[in-house]
Amino acid sequence: MAAQPADTVAAAPAPPQVRLRRELAVQPVRLAAALLLAVVATLAALALPLLVRRIVGDFSAHRSLAPGLLLMAAAALVGAAAQALSGFQLARVGEGMTYRLRTTVMAHALRLPLPVVRARGTGAQLLGQVVEVALQLPLAALGVLATLAVMVWIDWVLTAVTVAALAALTALVLLITRRMRANVTGRQDAVGRISQRFTANLEALTTIKACRAEPLADRVLEQDAEQLRVVSLTGARLGALVPAALTLGNQFAMIAVILTGGARMAAGHLQVAEFAAFLLYLLQTVPSVNTLATGFGRLQAGLAARDRCNELLALPQEADPEDEVRPTPVPVPDAPAVVFRGVSYTHAGTGRPALDSASFSIPRTGLTAVVGPSGAGKSTALSLVGRFLRPGAGSVSILGHDIRTWPLASLRARMAYVDQEFTLLEASARDNLQLGRTGTAGDGELARALTTVGLAHDVDRLPHGLDTVLGREFDLSGGQRQRMALARALLTGADIVLLDEPTSQLDGLNELRFREIVDQLARRSAVVVVAHRLSTVQHADHVIMMNRGTVVDAADHPTLLARCAPYRELVAAQTGQVAVPYE
Repeated sequence: MAAQPADTVAAAPAPPQVRLRRELAVQPVRLAAALLLAVVATLAALALPLLVRRIVGDFSAHRSLAPGLLLMAAAALVGAAAQALSGFQLARVGEGMTYRLRTTVMAHALRLPLPVVRARGTGAQLLGQVVEVALQLPLAALGVLATLAVMVWIDWVLTAVTVAALAALTALVLLITRRMRANVTGRQDAVGRISQRFTANLEALTTIKACRAEPLADRVLEQDAEQLRVVSLTGARLGALVPAALTLGNQFAMIAVILTGGARMAAGHLQVAEFAAFLLYLLQTVPSVNTLATGFGRLQAGLAARDRCNELLALPQEADPEDEVRPTPVPVPDAPAVVFRGVSYTHAGTGRPALDSASFSIPRTGLTAVVGPSGAGKSTALSLVGRFLRPGAGSVSILGHDIRTWPLASLRARMAYVDQEFTLLEASARDNLQLGRTGTAGDGELARALTTVGLAHDVDRLPHGLDTVLGREFDLSGGQRQRMALARALLTGADIVLLDEPTSQLDGLNELRFREIVDQLARRSAVVVVAHRLSTVQHADHVIMMNRGTVVDAADHPTLLARCAPYRELVAAQTGQVAVPYE
């Protein structure tokens, strides 16, 4: 009897979110050390103008300059060392946060539904600068306030002039940086689009070259590049305005202070040593104000990256939240491996359903071939069995239970899948063979599987045998990759084996070996093959004929030849008797 869903369903856990305060608190000791060192550097910088004032006074009074010079050198060295160490600690904190966020986002993306994940990008890299900015801004503000306090002590009139100039400068910069956040989000979107398109073109490069489609690919990439150029130019204009505004504001502040200071010295209200110290403090204030201004712009970029990451992390994962507490169903004895009941599915952006009220069943063991013209819905049906897609209507049962009652990991542990591209991971041959297993296979078991598919000699000739990393410098041919995928299916011991166009790159001899492998699998598993070759169909125990997303008929090969006209036409087209155009 089918397992029933639990009466009490656990509440869905909140999606992971990027919380900057939480991320900054992951390494409190290192962050506190960076803060302390930055404070030391700020205090050393504050001491320098006062020491200059002392040296000027000693020079005027004909006293020894050595003590003041030694103190000033010590303050400068301590400040420089503290600033360097603080920057290094901040960099370590920032890189650590970037690493955690990047791995979190990538892990989440791998668990998103297939229709969702292809269109998304991330901005985790920009978040790394938030750590530095998050500490720089308060320290710069503290430095400005402390410097202004000392400047007030020296001369309040000059300080008032300085504050007025800096206030006007700050208002202008904040107006610019407010627009930078939206621009950063637009740039991230544009970069994501062009990166995805270029990656897709590289994967299809052989087809592009064979079809002389380079101009078409160029045209589409140029359109994406133009969109990126336009939004980047807007960001460049905004970015160029910030240093220009800072330079102009600093120059006005310096001119105003010099004119006011000159007038006050002429009136006898200000001494030369005090004015020299004030100018040094003003020169120290300018970099802190620049840090504040540029920091706000970088902070806006980091916050935009945070928002983008949070948008992706908020997307629900492919697995149901209840999977963690949902019991794994026990397969029902003698129940069909797969049952479709009135299943419909429409791919996003298409008007016609890929499957339209499709109903069929697949026996518990044996070879089932799914046939039909291109666009009949064969591969979509396989994707629904593997729960890579979810039906828009109807129901799918696996091993006697509704597919929705299976925890996703438990469901896929019952299946092996070989796709049309014979996909292998960029990993060692050994790791590729272990995919889908619950336990690790020994070298003897791996060797037997490779011998069964006729690949043992080819793997032995690889530079490092089973430990050779496939995918870049060393790779396999299309037929070899397909046999590697079949060996992987053999090693899983799955109840259901899904094969999408498995004989497309096999010659006659290897196709015969393929049939022997399938026979071996079919004795203990349900093997479902999406096939075009007549030899595969004739060899099948059960054939499902599909067209336009519906099941036309289902039976063995001789029965379908006798009673199903579309099937006869399909077979005749392959034998050359009749030309039937595929849809």
